[in-house]
Amino acid sequence: QVQLVESGGGLVQAGGSLRLSCAASGRISSTYAMGWFRQAPGKEREFVAAIGRSERNTYYADSVKGRFTISRDNAKNTMYLQMNGLKPEDTAVYYCALDSTTQSLLLATRESKYNYWGQGTQVTVSS
Repeated sequence: QVQLVESGGGLVQAGGSLRLSCAASGRISSTYAMGWFRQAPGKEREFVAAIGRSERNTYYADSVKGRFTISRDNAKNTMYLQMNGLKPEDTAVYYCALDSTTQSLLLATRESKYNYWGQGTQVTVSS
């Protein structure tokens, strides 16, 4: 079984920063494609960012480009999301996801690409 556990969420003022972590365990390769999604109250879950084997292969939603940075430590089977310049509209539950079939970021924005999901961590940005 593969498990994904997110951590690092919390309450922060607008303009502040948070760093989310997603620790993966189980029978998986450390280089599979991974991604972050988020779901705000009353809204559908949306894509945030994705990473392939390394930081040389990343993709971001326009809404977070330039503010968020996705990275991974393959030795620790952990993915990160550094969030700077947070805005109230970034408030959501953040989920990490893993595609255990490929390193490719093809269709990275689609939930259907990923076959493992974490439970989510709440991020709240106050104005």
